[in-house]
Amino acid sequence: MVVCVATVALKGIEVIEVEVQVQLQEGLPAFTIVGLPDKAVAESRERVRGALLSLGMALPPKRISVNLAPADVAKEGSHFDLPIALGVLGAIGAIPKEELSKWLALGELGLDSALLAVGGVLPAALNAAGRGLGLICPQENGREGMWARDLPVAAAANLLSLLGHLQGKQLLPQPPEPVADRMQEAGNSSRRYPDLRDVKGQVMAKRVLEIAAAGGHHLLMVGPPGAGKSMLASRLPGLLPPLSAAEALELSMIYSVSGMLKGGRLLTNRPYRDPHHSASLPALVGGGLKAKPGELSLAHSGVLFMDELPEFGRNALEALRQPLETGQVSVARVNAHVTYPARVQLVAAMNPCRCGHLGDAAQACSRAPKCGEDYTGRLSGPLLDRFDLFIQVPAVPATDLSRPSDGESSTAVAARVAAARDRAAQRYASLGASKIACNAQADGELLGQAIKLDPAAQELLSQAVSKFTLSARGYHRLVRVAATIADLAGSDHIPHAHVAEALQYRRPATATRAT
Repeated sequence: MVVCVATVALKGIEVIEVEVQVQLQEGLPAFTIVGLPDKAVAESRERVRGALLSLGMALPPKRISVNLAPADVAKEGSHFDLPIALGVLGAIGAIPKEELSKWLALGELGLDSALLAVGGVLPAALNAAGRGLGLICPQENGREGMWARDLPVAAAANLLSLLGHLQGKQLLPQPPEPVADRMQEAGNSSRRYPDLRDVKGQVMAKRVLEIAAAGGHHLLMVGPPGAGKSMLASRLPGLLPPLSAAEALELSMIYSVSGMLKGGRLLTNRPYRDPHHSASLPALVGGGLKAKPGELSLAHSGVLFMDELPEFGRNALEALRQPLETGQVSVARVNAHVTYPARVQLVAAMNPCRCGHLGDAAQACSRAPKCGEDYTGRLSGPLLDRFDLFIQVPAVPATDLSRPSDGESSTAVAARVAAARDRAAQRYASLGASKIACNAQADGELLGQAIKLDPAAQELLSQAVSKFTLSARGYHRLVRVAATIADLAGSDHIPHAHVAEALQYRRPATATRAT
Protein backbone atom coordinates (compact mmCIF):
# COMPACT_ATOMS: atom_id res chain seq x y z
CA MET A 1 0.00 0.00 0.00
CA VAL A 2 1.21 3.50 -0.90
CA VAL A 3 0.25 6.44 1.31
CA CYS A 4 0.32 9.89 -0.31
CA VAL A 5 0.63 13.27 1.42
CA ALA A 6 0.43 16.58 -0.45
CA THR A 7 3.11 19.23 0.08
CA VAL A 8 4.96 21.81 -2.00
CA ALA A 9 8.40 22.72 -3.26
CA LEU A 10 9.25 26.40 -3.71
CA LYS A 11 10.83 27.94 -6.79
CA GLY A 12 11.19 31.56 -5.80
CA ILE A 13 7.69 32.56 -4.72
CA GLU A 14 6.19 30.06 -7.15
CA VAL A 15 4.77 26.83 -5.78
CA ILE A 16 5.44 23.42 -7.28
CA GLU A 17 3.00 20.77 -6.12
CA VAL A 18 4.76 17.74 -4.63
CA GLU A 19 3.31 14.41 -3.54
CA VAL A 20 5.11 12.48 -0.81
CA GLN A 21 4.60 8.77 -1.49
CA VAL A 22 5.45 6.32 1.31
CA GLN A 23 5.53 2.56 0.92
CA LEU A 24 6.45 -0.28 3.32
CA GLN A 25 8.14 -3.28 1.73
CA GLU A 26 9.40 -6.60 2.98
CA GLY A 27 13.17 -6.85 3.21
CA LEU A 28 16.06 -5.65 5.27
CA PRO A 29 15.18 -2.59 7.42
CA ALA A 30 16.02 0.62 5.57
CA PHE A 31 14.72 4.16 5.18
CA THR A 32 15.27 5.56 1.69
CA ILE A 33 14.22 8.93 0.28
CA VAL A 34 14.32 9.45 -3.50
CA GLY A 35 13.15 12.21 -5.83
CA LEU A 36 16.14 14.57 -6.01
CA PRO A 37 16.31 15.47 -2.30
CA ASP A 38 18.99 17.87 -1.07
CA LYS A 39 21.02 17.30 2.09
CA ALA A 40 18.33 18.75 4.38
CA VAL A 41 15.64 16.49 2.88
CA ALA A 42 17.89 13.42 3.03
CA GLU A 43 18.44 14.07 6.74
CA SER A 44 14.68 14.04 7.31
CA ARG A 45 14.76 10.31 7.97
CA GLU A 46 16.80 10.85 11.14
CA ARG A 47 14.53 13.64 12.36
CA VAL A 48 11.46 11.53 11.62
CA ARG A 49 13.00 8.53 13.38
CA GLY A 50 13.89 10.62 16.44
CA ALA A 51 10.45 12.29 16.58
CA LEU A 52 8.65 8.95 16.51
CA LEU A 53 10.94 7.50 19.18
CA SER A 54 10.10 10.46 21.44
CA LEU A 55 6.45 9.39 21.14
CA GLY A 56 7.32 5.83 22.05
CA MET A 57 6.86 4.62 18.48
CA ALA A 58 9.54 2.70 16.61
CA LEU A 59 9.80 2.34 12.87
CA PRO A 60 8.67 -1.09 11.66
CA PRO A 61 11.47 -3.54 10.75
CA LYS A 62 10.75 -3.16 7.07
CA ARG A 63 12.08 -1.32 4.07
CA ILE A 64 10.56 2.20 4.01
CA SER A 65 10.66 3.89 0.61
CA VAL A 66 9.76 7.57 0.26
CA ASN A 67 9.35 9.10 -3.19
CA LEU A 68 9.00 12.86 -3.70
CA ALA A 69 7.05 13.23 -6.94
CA PRO A 70 7.68 14.64 -9.46
CA ALA A 71 11.09 13.02 -9.21
CA ASP A 72 12.78 15.34 -11.72
CA VAL A 73 12.30 18.50 -9.60
CA ALA A 74 14.94 19.31 -6.99
CA LYS A 75 13.57 19.29 -3.42
CA GLU A 76 15.15 21.63 -0.87
CA GLY A 77 14.44 22.49 2.73
CA SER A 78 13.45 20.95 6.03
CA HIS A 79 9.71 21.49 5.50
CA PHE A 80 9.44 17.99 3.99
CA ASP A 81 9.94 16.48 7.48
CA LEU A 82 6.29 16.68 8.46
CA PRO A 83 4.70 15.24 5.29
CA ILE A 84 7.23 12.38 5.35
CA ALA A 85 6.42 11.65 9.00
CA LEU A 86 2.67 11.74 8.29
CA GLY A 87 3.16 9.41 5.35
CA VAL A 88 5.05 6.93 7.53
CA LEU A 89 2.34 7.13 10.22
CA GLY A 90 -0.28 6.52 7.56
CA ALA A 91 1.66 3.55 6.17
CA ILE A 92 1.81 1.85 9.59
CA GLY A 93 -1.90 2.51 10.18
CA ALA A 94 -1.62 5.19 12.87
CA ILE A 95 -3.51 7.72 10.71
CA PRO A 96 -6.34 6.86 8.29
CA LYS A 97 -5.21 7.17 4.70
CA GLU A 98 -8.45 8.97 3.78
CA GLU A 99 -7.79 11.64 6.40
CA LEU A 100 -4.33 12.42 5.02
CA SER A 101 -5.78 13.01 1.54
CA LYS A 102 -7.62 16.09 2.87
CA TRP A 103 -4.50 18.06 3.86
CA LEU A 104 -1.40 19.75 2.52
CA ALA A 105 1.41 19.55 5.07
CA LEU A 106 4.77 21.24 5.64
CA GLY A 107 6.95 21.74 8.69
CA GLU A 108 10.24 20.81 10.31
CA LEU A 109 10.46 18.16 13.03
CA GLY A 110 12.58 18.34 16.15
CA LEU A 111 13.94 15.16 17.72
CA ASP A 112 11.50 15.76 20.59
CA SER A 113 8.60 15.73 18.05
CA ALA A 114 8.16 19.52 18.23
CA LEU A 115 7.05 21.21 15.00
CA LEU A 116 9.43 24.04 14.09
CA ALA A 117 8.59 27.05 11.94
CA VAL A 118 9.51 27.01 8.26
CA GLY A 119 9.40 29.50 5.41
CA GLY A 120 6.97 29.51 2.52
CA VAL A 121 3.76 28.84 4.47
CA LEU A 122 1.87 31.75 2.86
CA PRO A 123 2.29 30.58 -0.77
CA ALA A 124 1.65 27.00 0.39
CA ALA A 125 -1.60 28.08 2.07
CA LEU A 126 -2.77 29.84 -1.09
CA ASN A 127 -2.00 26.70 -3.08
CA ALA A 128 -3.88 24.50 -0.59
CA ALA A 129 -6.91 26.78 -0.77
CA GLY A 130 -6.89 26.59 -4.56
CA ARG A 131 -6.82 22.78 -4.43
CA GLY A 132 -9.57 22.51 -1.83
CA LEU A 133 -7.25 21.11 0.84
CA GLY A 134 -6.64 22.04 4.45
CA LEU A 135 -3.22 23.12 5.72
CA ILE A 136 -1.10 21.37 8.35
CA CYS A 137 1.77 23.50 9.62
CA PRO A 138 3.71 24.35 12.80
CA GLN A 139 1.87 26.38 15.39
CA GLU A 140 4.21 29.35 14.89
CA ASN A 141 3.16 29.54 11.23
CA GLY A 142 -0.55 29.13 11.89
CA ARG A 143 -1.55 32.78 11.60
CA GLU A 144 0.39 33.07 8.35
CA GLY A 145 -1.68 30.22 6.91
CA MET A 146 -4.91 31.93 7.93
CA TRP A 147 -4.43 34.61 5.25
CA ALA A 148 -5.89 32.13 2.76
CA ARG A 149 -9.57 32.69 3.45
CA ASP A 150 -11.90 29.80 4.38
CA LEU A 151 -8.94 27.46 4.74
CA PRO A 152 -8.96 24.80 7.49
CA VAL A 153 -5.62 25.15 9.30
CA ALA A 154 -4.24 22.56 11.72
CA ALA A 155 -1.38 24.38 13.43
CA ALA A 156 0.19 22.04 16.00
CA ALA A 157 2.95 22.60 18.50
CA ASN A 158 4.14 18.99 18.28
CA LEU A 159 3.53 15.75 16.43
CA LEU A 160 1.57 14.20 19.31
CA SER A 161 -1.18 16.85 19.29
CA LEU A 162 -1.35 16.69 15.48
CA LEU A 163 -1.66 12.89 15.62
CA GLY A 164 -4.56 13.20 18.05
CA HIS A 165 -6.27 15.72 15.78
CA LEU A 166 -5.98 13.53 12.69
CA GLN A 167 -7.18 10.48 14.65
CA GLY A 168 -10.23 12.42 15.83
CA LYS A 169 -9.29 12.14 19.51
CA GLN A 170 -8.79 15.87 20.06
CA LEU A 171 -9.40 19.06 18.14
CA LEU A 172 -6.73 21.62 17.42
CA PRO A 173 -8.10 25.17 17.66
CA GLN A 174 -8.01 27.31 14.56
CA PRO A 175 -5.28 29.97 14.74
CA PRO A 176 -6.63 33.48 15.48
CA GLU A 177 -7.63 35.62 12.54
CA PRO A 178 -4.84 38.06 11.66
CA VAL A 179 -7.21 40.76 10.36
CA ALA A 180 -7.13 42.88 13.52
CA ASP A 181 -3.34 43.00 13.57
CA ARG A 182 -3.21 43.92 9.92
CA MET A 183 -5.70 46.77 10.31
CA GLN A 184 -3.86 48.06 13.35
CA GLU A 185 -0.56 48.00 11.50
CA ALA A 186 -2.07 49.65 8.43
CA GLY A 187 -3.70 52.32 10.54
CA ASN A 188 -0.40 53.22 12.17
CA SER A 189 1.65 53.04 8.97
CA SER A 190 2.15 56.82 8.76
CA ARG A 191 3.83 56.78 12.18
CA ARG A 192 6.38 54.16 11.22
CA TYR A 193 8.50 56.50 9.11
CA PRO A 194 10.51 59.54 10.21
CA ASP A 195 8.99 62.90 9.31
CA LEU A 196 10.33 65.11 6.54
CA ARG A 197 9.79 68.07 8.83
CA ASP A 198 12.84 67.00 10.82
CA VAL A 199 15.16 67.79 7.91
CA LYS A 200 16.42 71.37 8.24
CA GLY A 201 17.31 73.33 5.16
CA GLN A 202 17.86 71.35 1.93
CA VAL A 203 14.89 72.91 0.15
CA MET A 204 16.03 71.72 -3.28
CA ALA A 205 16.71 68.20 -2.04
CA LYS A 206 13.23 68.00 -0.51
CA ARG A 207 11.72 69.08 -3.82
CA VAL A 208 13.62 66.35 -5.66
CA LEU A 209 12.58 63.82 -3.04
CA GLU A 210 8.93 64.74 -3.66
CA ILE A 211 9.38 64.32 -7.42
CA ALA A 212 11.06 60.96 -6.88
CA ALA A 213 8.16 59.78 -4.71
CA ALA A 214 5.50 61.00 -7.14
CA GLY A 215 7.05 59.37 -10.19
CA GLY A 216 8.84 56.35 -8.71
CA HIS A 217 12.15 57.67 -10.06
CA HIS A 218 15.60 56.43 -9.07
CA LEU A 219 17.59 59.12 -7.27
CA LEU A 220 21.31 59.74 -6.75
CA MET A 221 22.41 62.25 -4.11
CA VAL A 222 25.96 63.60 -3.97
CA GLY A 223 27.25 65.68 -1.10
CA PRO A 224 29.80 65.96 1.71
CA PRO A 225 29.55 63.87 4.88
CA GLY A 226 26.85 65.03 7.28
CA ALA A 227 24.82 66.90 4.67
CA GLY A 228 21.71 64.81 5.41
CA LYS A 229 21.64 62.37 2.48
CA SER A 230 20.79 59.35 4.63
CA MET A 231 18.27 61.40 6.59
CA LEU A 232 16.49 62.41 3.39
CA ALA A 233 16.45 58.87 2.02
CA SER A 234 14.88 57.47 5.18
CA ARG A 235 11.94 59.89 4.73
CA LEU A 236 11.07 58.68 1.24
CA PRO A 237 8.93 55.64 2.26
CA GLY A 238 6.72 57.95 4.31
CA LEU A 239 5.92 59.95 1.15
CA LEU A 240 4.81 56.93 -0.86
CA PRO A 241 1.18 55.76 -1.01
CA PRO A 242 0.18 52.68 1.02
CA LEU A 243 0.70 49.24 -0.45
CA SER A 244 -2.21 47.89 -2.47
CA ALA A 245 -3.63 44.49 -1.49
CA ALA A 246 -1.84 42.81 -4.41
CA GLU A 247 1.48 44.47 -3.55
CA ALA A 248 1.18 43.53 0.13
CA LEU A 249 0.48 39.89 -0.75
CA GLU A 250 3.36 39.63 -3.23
CA LEU A 251 5.80 41.30 -0.83
CA SER A 252 4.67 39.08 2.04
CA MET A 253 5.24 35.97 -0.10
CA ILE A 254 8.84 37.05 -0.68
CA TYR A 255 9.36 37.45 3.06
CA SER A 256 7.56 34.16 3.69
CA VAL A 257 9.91 32.12 1.49
CA SER A 258 12.80 33.93 3.18
CA GLY A 259 11.52 32.90 6.61
CA MET A 260 11.18 36.56 7.62
CA LEU A 261 7.41 36.84 7.96
CA LYS A 262 7.09 36.94 11.74
CA GLY A 263 3.88 36.43 13.66
CA GLY A 264 1.84 35.67 10.55
CA ARG A 265 1.39 39.36 9.74
CA LEU A 266 1.24 40.54 6.16
CA LEU A 267 3.55 43.44 5.43
CA THR A 268 1.43 46.55 5.00
CA ASN A 269 4.20 49.15 5.04
CA ARG A 270 6.55 49.74 2.15
CA PRO A 271 9.95 48.21 2.92
CA TYR A 272 13.10 50.27 3.37
CA ARG A 273 16.30 48.31 2.96
CA ASP A 274 19.76 49.85 3.43
CA PRO A 275 22.44 47.18 2.93
CA HIS A 276 26.01 47.89 3.98
CA HIS A 277 28.44 48.59 1.16
CA SER A 278 30.29 45.36 1.95
CA ALA A 279 27.25 43.33 0.78
CA SER A 280 28.15 40.62 -1.72
CA LEU A 281 26.49 40.11 -5.09
CA PRO A 282 24.23 37.24 -3.86
CA ALA A 283 23.26 39.24 -0.77
CA LEU A 284 22.27 42.19 -2.93
CA VAL A 285 20.49 40.61 -5.91
CA GLY A 286 19.77 37.12 -4.55
CA GLY A 287 21.35 33.73 -4.95
CA GLY A 288 23.59 31.63 -2.80
CA LEU A 289 23.31 27.88 -2.27
CA LYS A 290 19.49 27.88 -2.22
CA ALA A 291 18.89 30.91 -4.47
CA LYS A 292 17.32 32.99 -1.69
CA PRO A 293 15.94 36.52 -2.27
CA GLY A 294 18.43 39.35 -1.95
CA GLU A 295 18.06 42.94 -0.79
CA LEU A 296 16.59 43.91 -4.16
CA SER A 297 13.66 41.53 -3.73
CA LEU A 298 13.25 42.27 -0.02
CA ALA A 299 12.82 45.94 -1.03
CA HIS A 300 10.16 45.06 -3.64
CA SER A 301 7.47 47.77 -3.86
CA GLY A 302 9.58 49.90 -1.55
CA VAL A 303 12.89 51.74 -1.29
CA LEU A 304 16.41 50.35 -1.62
CA PHE A 305 18.91 52.82 -0.18
CA MET A 306 22.55 52.32 -1.09
CA ASP A 307 24.79 54.65 0.88
CA GLU A 308 28.41 55.14 -0.19
CA LEU A 309 27.50 53.80 -3.65
CA PRO A 310 31.06 53.67 -5.12
CA GLU A 311 32.20 51.53 -2.19
CA PHE A 312 30.00 48.61 -3.28
CA GLY A 313 31.70 45.87 -5.29
CA ARG A 314 31.82 46.45 -9.04
CA ASN A 315 30.14 43.13 -9.83
CA ALA A 316 27.34 43.81 -7.35
CA LEU A 317 26.69 47.25 -8.83
CA GLU A 318 26.64 46.02 -12.41
CA ALA A 319 24.22 43.27 -11.43
CA LEU A 320 21.68 45.99 -10.57
CA ARG A 321 21.36 47.23 -14.12
CA GLN A 322 18.95 44.66 -15.55
CA PRO A 323 16.67 44.32 -12.47
CA LEU A 324 16.23 48.09 -12.30
CA GLU A 325 14.85 47.99 -15.85
CA THR A 326 12.78 44.79 -15.72
CA GLY A 327 11.55 44.88 -12.12
CA GLN A 328 12.61 41.30 -11.44
CA VAL A 329 15.71 39.28 -10.59
CA SER A 330 16.52 36.02 -12.33
CA VAL A 331 18.93 33.81 -10.40
CA ALA A 332 20.34 31.20 -12.75
CA ARG A 333 21.99 28.05 -11.43
CA VAL A 334 22.94 24.75 -13.09
CA ASN A 335 20.01 22.95 -11.46
CA ALA A 336 17.61 25.85 -10.96
CA HIS A 337 16.39 29.07 -12.51
CA VAL A 338 14.52 31.21 -9.99
CA THR A 339 12.83 34.56 -10.59
CA TYR A 340 11.93 36.99 -7.80
CA PRO A 341 10.00 40.27 -8.09
CA ALA A 342 12.29 43.27 -7.61
CA ARG A 343 10.49 46.45 -8.59
CA VAL A 344 12.26 48.88 -6.28
CA GLN A 345 12.87 52.58 -6.07
CA LEU A 346 16.63 52.96 -5.82
CA VAL A 347 17.98 55.86 -3.81
CA ALA A 348 21.75 56.11 -3.69
CA ALA A 349 24.10 58.48 -1.93
CA MET A 350 27.79 59.16 -2.28
CA ASN A 351 30.47 61.65 -1.32
CA PRO A 352 31.92 63.75 -4.15
CA CYS A 353 35.31 62.10 -3.56
CA ARG A 354 37.00 59.73 -1.14
CA CYS A 355 37.78 62.46 1.40
CA GLY A 356 34.27 63.85 0.92
CA HIS A 357 35.19 67.52 0.67
CA LEU A 358 35.73 68.12 -3.05
CA GLY A 359 34.96 71.76 -3.81
CA ASP A 360 35.81 72.94 -0.28
CA ALA A 361 39.24 74.56 -0.57
CA ALA A 362 39.73 74.47 3.19
CA GLN A 363 39.15 70.72 3.60
CA ALA A 364 39.74 69.12 0.19
CA CYS A 365 42.70 66.79 -0.19
CA SER A 366 45.76 67.57 -2.30
CA ARG A 367 44.56 65.36 -5.18
CA ALA A 368 41.47 67.47 -5.93
CA PRO A 369 39.83 67.50 -8.45
CA LYS A 370 41.43 64.30 -9.77
CA CYS A 371 40.28 62.38 -6.70
CA GLY A 372 36.65 63.21 -7.49
CA GLU A 373 36.94 61.93 -11.06
CA ASP A 374 38.58 58.71 -9.87
CA TYR A 375 35.94 58.17 -7.20
CA THR A 376 32.99 58.76 -9.54
CA GLY A 377 34.77 56.64 -12.14
CA ARG A 378 34.01 53.57 -10.07
CA LEU A 379 30.43 53.85 -11.34
CA SER A 380 29.86 52.79 -14.92
CA GLY A 381 27.96 54.97 -17.37
CA PRO A 382 25.17 52.40 -17.93
CA LEU A 383 24.55 52.23 -14.17
CA LEU A 384 24.44 56.03 -13.80
CA ASP A 385 22.08 56.12 -16.77
CA ARG A 386 19.51 54.25 -14.65
CA PHE A 387 19.09 57.26 -12.36
CA ASP A 388 16.34 59.66 -13.37
CA LEU A 389 17.26 62.30 -10.80
CA PHE A 390 20.62 63.66 -9.71
CA ILE A 391 20.96 66.21 -6.92
CA GLN A 392 23.87 67.92 -5.20
CA VAL A 393 23.24 68.02 -1.44
CA PRO A 394 25.38 70.79 0.09
CA ALA A 395 26.36 71.03 3.74
CA VAL A 396 23.68 72.62 5.90
CA PRO A 397 24.62 76.15 7.08
CA ALA A 398 24.80 76.75 10.81
CA THR A 399 22.02 79.34 10.50
CA ASP A 400 19.61 76.64 9.27
CA LEU A 401 20.63 74.23 12.00
CA SER A 402 19.87 76.76 14.72
CA ARG A 403 16.40 77.54 13.42
CA PRO A 404 13.31 75.58 14.53
CA SER A 405 11.87 73.12 12.04
CA ASP A 406 9.35 74.94 9.86
CA GLY A 407 9.24 72.77 6.74
CA GLU A 408 6.32 70.71 5.46
CA SER A 409 5.47 67.44 7.17
CA SER A 410 5.58 64.09 5.41
CA THR A 411 1.77 63.96 5.58
CA ALA A 412 1.37 67.16 3.56
CA VAL A 413 3.89 66.10 0.92
CA ALA A 414 2.45 62.56 0.78
CA ALA A 415 -0.97 64.01 -0.06
CA ARG A 416 0.45 65.78 -3.14
CA VAL A 417 2.36 62.65 -4.10
CA ALA A 418 -0.82 60.54 -3.88
CA ALA A 419 -2.73 63.02 -6.04
CA ALA A 420 0.05 63.06 -8.67
CA ARG A 421 0.20 59.25 -8.74
CA ASP A 422 -3.58 59.02 -9.12
CA ARG A 423 -3.43 61.41 -12.07
CA ALA A 424 -0.69 59.36 -13.74
CA ALA A 425 -2.47 56.04 -13.08
CA GLN A 426 -5.71 57.34 -14.59
CA ARG A 427 -3.85 58.61 -17.64
CA TYR A 428 -2.24 55.25 -18.34
CA ALA A 429 -5.42 53.31 -17.48
CA SER A 430 -7.27 55.27 -20.17
CA LEU A 431 -4.76 53.81 -22.65
CA GLY A 432 -5.30 50.25 -21.43
CA ALA A 433 -2.20 50.14 -19.20
CA SER A 434 -3.91 49.71 -15.84
CA LYS A 435 -0.85 48.05 -14.28
CA ILE A 436 1.26 51.21 -14.65
CA ALA A 437 1.23 52.93 -11.26
CA CYS A 438 3.67 55.79 -11.90
CA ASN A 439 5.60 57.50 -14.70
CA ALA A 440 8.83 55.60 -14.07
CA GLN A 441 7.13 52.35 -15.12
CA ALA A 442 5.94 53.62 -18.53
CA ASP A 443 7.92 52.54 -21.60
CA GLY A 444 8.80 54.76 -24.54
CA GLU A 445 5.82 53.81 -26.72
CA LEU A 446 3.32 54.40 -23.93
CA LEU A 447 4.98 57.72 -23.07
CA GLY A 448 4.50 58.90 -26.65
CA GLN A 449 0.80 58.16 -26.44
CA ALA A 450 0.18 59.54 -22.95
CA ILE A 451 2.42 62.62 -22.66
CA LYS A 452 1.49 65.91 -24.30
CA LEU A 453 4.35 68.36 -24.74
CA ASP A 454 3.81 72.04 -25.49
CA PRO A 455 5.64 73.25 -28.65
CA ALA A 456 8.11 75.25 -26.55
CA ALA A 457 8.72 72.25 -24.30
CA GLN A 458 9.31 70.02 -27.34
CA GLU A 459 11.79 72.53 -28.74
CA LEU A 460 13.72 72.67 -25.45
CA LEU A 461 13.75 68.90 -25.26
CA SER A 462 15.17 68.64 -28.80
CA GLN A 463 17.89 71.14 -27.93
CA ALA A 464 18.77 69.17 -24.80
CA VAL A 465 19.10 65.94 -26.77
CA SER A 466 21.47 67.63 -29.21
CA LYS A 467 23.53 69.53 -26.64
CA PHE A 468 23.92 66.74 -24.08
CA THR A 469 23.92 63.85 -26.62
CA LEU A 470 21.26 62.01 -24.66
CA SER A 471 20.66 58.34 -25.34
CA ALA A 472 17.15 57.04 -26.05
CA ARG A 473 16.96 55.95 -22.42
CA GLY A 474 18.10 59.37 -21.26
CA TYR A 475 15.52 61.08 -23.46
CA HIS A 476 12.66 58.99 -22.11
CA ARG A 477 13.81 59.46 -18.53
CA LEU A 478 13.81 63.22 -19.02
CA VAL A 479 10.25 63.06 -20.37
CA ARG A 480 9.14 60.91 -17.43
CA VAL A 481 10.54 63.38 -14.89
CA ALA A 482 8.89 66.30 -16.70
CA ALA A 483 5.59 64.37 -16.69
CA THR A 484 5.88 63.83 -12.94
CA ILE A 485 6.51 67.54 -12.36
CA ALA A 486 3.40 68.27 -14.43
CA ASP A 487 1.36 65.75 -12.41
CA LEU A 488 2.43 67.45 -9.17
CA ALA A 489 1.32 70.77 -10.65
CA GLY A 490 -2.02 69.27 -11.75
CA SER A 491 -1.31 69.95 -15.42
CA ASP A 492 -2.63 67.82 -18.29
CA HIS A 493 0.26 68.84 -20.55
CA ILE A 494 3.97 69.55 -20.11
CA PRO A 495 4.98 73.20 -20.52
CA HIS A 496 8.45 74.62 -21.12
CA ALA A 497 9.05 75.26 -17.41
CA HIS A 498 8.58 71.60 -16.44
CA VAL A 499 11.10 70.37 -19.01
CA ALA A 500 13.52 73.07 -17.84
CA GLU A 501 13.19 71.92 -14.23
CA ALA A 502 13.66 68.30 -15.25
CA LEU A 503 16.89 69.27 -17.02
CA GLN A 504 18.25 70.61 -13.72
CA TYR A 505 18.11 67.15 -12.23
CA ARG A 506 20.06 65.21 -14.84
CA ARG A 507 23.61 64.16 -14.01
CA PRO A 508 26.23 66.78 -14.83
CA ALA A 509 28.81 66.52 -17.57
CA THR A 510 31.58 65.84 -15.05
CA ALA A 511 29.92 62.58 -14.08
CA THR A 512 29.50 61.69 -17.74
CA ARG A 513 33.18 62.25 -18.48
CA ALA A 514 34.23 60.21 -15.49
CA THR A 515 32.39 57.16 -16.81
